[in-house]
Order: sequence, then C-alpha cells, then structure tokens
Amino acid sequence: MDALSMLIDGFGAALTPTNLFLALLGVTLGTAVGVLPGIGPALTVALLLPITFKVDPTGALILFAGVYYGGMYGGSTTAILLNTPGESASMVAALEGNKMARSGRAASALATAAIGSFVAGTIATILLTFVAQPFADIAVSFTPADYVGLMAIAFVTVATLLGSSPLKGIGSLLIGLTIGLVGIESQSGQARLTLGVPTLLDGIDVVIVVVALFAIGEVFQHALRGGTTGTVTPLRGKAVLNREEWRRSWPAWLRGTAFGFPIGALPAGGAEIPTFLSYAAERKLSKHPEEFGHGAIEGVAGPEAANNAAAAGVLVPLLTLGLPTSATAAVILTAFQSYGLQPGPLLFTESGPLVYALLASLYIGNVMLLVLNLPLAKVWARLLQVPAYAIYGGIMVFATLGTFASGGGLADLLLLYVLGLLGVLMAMAGIPLAPAVVGLILGPLFEVQMLRAVLLEGGSASGLFATPLSIILWCLALLGLLVPFVVAAVRRRRAAQPERSEAGVRG
Repeated sequence: MDALSMLIDGFGAALTPTNLFLALLGVTLGTAVGVLPGIGPALTVALLLPITFKVDPTGALILFAGVYYGGMYGGSTTAILLNTPGESASMVAALEGNKMARSGRAASALATAAIGSFVAGTIATILLTFVAQPFADIAVSFTPADYVGLMAIAFVTVATLLGSSPLKGIGSLLIGLTIGLVGIESQSGQARLTLGVPTLLDGIDVVIVVVALFAIGEVFQHALRGGTTGTVTPLRGKAVLNREEWRRSWPAWLRGTAFGFPIGALPAGGAEIPTFLSYAAERKLSKHPEEFGHGAIEGVAGPEAANNAAAAGVLVPLLTLGLPTSATAAVILTAFQSYGLQPGPLLFTESGPLVYALLASLYIGNVMLLVLNLPLAKVWARLLQVPAYAIYGGIMVFATLGTFASGGGLADLLLLYVLGLLGVLMAMAGIPLAPAVVGLILGPLFEVQMLRAVLLEGGSASGLFATPLSIILWCLALLGLLVPFVVAAVRRRRAAQPERSEAGVRG
C-alpha cells in the first residue's frame, strides 16, 4: 500500500501543467524521432541533455521518459511503412508489418502496433510500480563485492548481446572504459590518460561523449552514406481494427507482454530478445501459420507488445541497481547523474517523490501516445518525407549549441567533434555504441566498488568473491562471456558440414 500511496502523490506532481506539457513534449518528440529512420530516442535524449539543465530534475526526467516510450511507439511506423526499423527492437515488426502495408493493410498494422503498445506499456508500468520498490529494498543489502559482480554481468551482456560479434562488443566496452578513466584517479590523485592537457584533469564530461557518439557521429555517417531513403507505402483509411483483427490481436498482446517485461527487467535484458521470442511463439501458436511471411497480424501485435513491455522492464535494473541494459537507458542514467542523482537501492528512499512522479508520468504518457498514434497516423507517415539534410543539419546545430549551453568552451567543442569522428570509425568497423556508453558510465562506479571490496579484505583480490551472491554473479558473468563464442563456433561448424558434404559428393 505504501507504493500505491506514493504513486498517488506522484500523480499529483506529474499532473501539474508544467510536467504535463513536458510529458506531452517528450512523447511527441519520441514518436517523431522513432518514425524518422536513423534517429532514435538515445540520440534525442543525448541532444536534450545539455539544454535541460535549467529544468528541475523531475520535469527533465519526465521529458526523457516520454522520449523513451515515444521512440518505442514510433519505431513501428517506419518499420511498417518503410521497412526500415527506427529502433533495433522494431526489426521484427517489419517482417510482417511491411507485408501487411504492401497488401493494403497498413492502417490495421499501425493500429495493432499502437494499441498493443498501449496495453503492454500499461501492464508493464503497473508491474514496474510494484516490483521496483521491493527489489530496491533487497538491493540495499548488497555488498561492494555483489555490486562488482552485478556490474560485471552488465558489462559482459551488453558487450556480447548488442553487437554483431562478441569481440566488437568487448572492443566497444574497452573504449568506453578507457574514456571513463581519463582524469585524476580518486585514490592516489594521479593524473591518468590526460596527455598533458589541463582541461582533461577533471575527466571528459559524459554528456559531451554521449552527444558526440550518438549525434555528431550519426551526422557524419549520414554524410558518408549519401542519405538515400526507401519507398514509403501510402497509408489509406483510419488506423482501426475490425472484429476479426481484435480477436487475433489481443492474445498476442498479452503473450508479448509476458515475454517483454521479465526479460527486459533482467540485468542482461533488453528489448530485442523478447521481440524475437514473441514472434517465434506467435508463429507456433497461430491458427493461420500460412499467413506468416505474407502479413500475419499476430506477427506485428506480439513483438510490438513485447517491445514496449521490455521498455518498462529495462527501467527496473536502471532505477533499482543503476545498471543500464540499452543505449537509451545508459543515456537516461547520464541524465540522473547530471542532476546529482545516482540510481540504485537508495534512490527510492532519498528521492522517492521524484521516482513516483516519473512512474506516474509513464501512465500518463501511455495514454497520450495512444491518442497521438491512432488519429495522427497519417501525420507521422508524412514525417518520412522530410528531407534528410534538414533533419541532420538541425542535429548538428543542436549538438553544438547544447555543448556551449552546458558550460563547454572551445576545448570541449573540439573534443565533441574528435569523439564524433571516433563514433564514425566505430560505425564503419561495425562496433556498437551502447557498450561504450555503458563502460563510460559504469567504469568509474565499478572501480570505486572494486577498490572497496578489495580494501575490506585487507587488500586481497579475494574481496571480489567475499559473498555467495558475488560468486554466483561472477559465474554468470563468465558464462555470459563464454556462451556467445561457443554458439558462434557451433554455428560455424554446422555451416561447414554441408560444404564438406557437397565436396564429398563432387569428389
């Protein structure tokens, strides 16, 4: 009941005119950037970070949460109409959604995606409200060794799951950890990796790094690619479902929610895995399996519900443990830290009103998104026609002005563009950005907790394994590191067997 009373107070804060406006602005911006190919919520939140320092923490976080939820909604529009997912978690929706659009059923595909997102988002937010506080209460008893093990799991899973290969993910993580080490070391007071540059003694501002990698890097990549776009499927009629489509969609929405929230809530979670699992389940359970691959509505309803349920689930480890499991969650963690707030077990006791105002805004944002997505579906479809040069030119201007607005000087501006070029090089090499951001943010925290754990055992490394939970967490981290390599080796061996068989037949 304590959570319920806190939530009611949270609604009181979230329903003020200012916070309602920020929630509406957030979900509108989020939907727009989700619709636009190549632009995602992580980039948008990164751009907004420097210019929201004048806003109070509650309002700013409500804005960012709206962008986050809106991006999950908007990504399906691009996937369905353009066959180009705005978010990686919308990839599965493109499989059936674009087939539906090409057969003249784009309105139905958008409707099942929007309503399914609302249903899943609301159920998942209810679960988040009543799960987060008890989870935080348990996490209060964690020792430094336990936190080190948890962060090791976050490092490993983000590095191995969010890239095209585990090695590239680990490489990205190491880049982020290296950037995070720049500056004066907290224990000895010695300068590290500063290259004799005085401005680097205080370290590199996380906001500058995030804006550089996501915003500047994306603009440079677009310039190198030439910025071609695909063919947009026209949207005819209103985004509504008939009785048959309702009957086929609602079980898929509930099953997608059941996949999305628990997997998203895991420290090794995220939105991509549950969407693929949901699609596989719908294909298996469908009474119309012959429609899959040709525009099955369950193939849109289930994965989109899983996508949005996972979005709420990702906030569980973020708020209760301070562990981001996606690029957008990592950027939102940066937003918390920029206001002097550290997500974790103590966040609910030290900043309870803020947390519950944020949770209340998620309920409000879900309703706003449903209202925005169904009647305004044609408006979002027209956004796909906006010239790319206008979008990316605006991003460049906002990124530069944002750096100055956050108190940066010419040295910070130069660093912004240098790190932007680093982002381009990483993209050209196929190295994902998310592990680098997670390494950058969690690296210093990992170092502090590791030193505490070692000092508690008199300087012995055995302090990292001082509790049974820490041993279990380290074992899971090791398992998470090895499994992707084993799976890749098995796949290579299976792929090689048919080739050997063909060679034997020819011989």
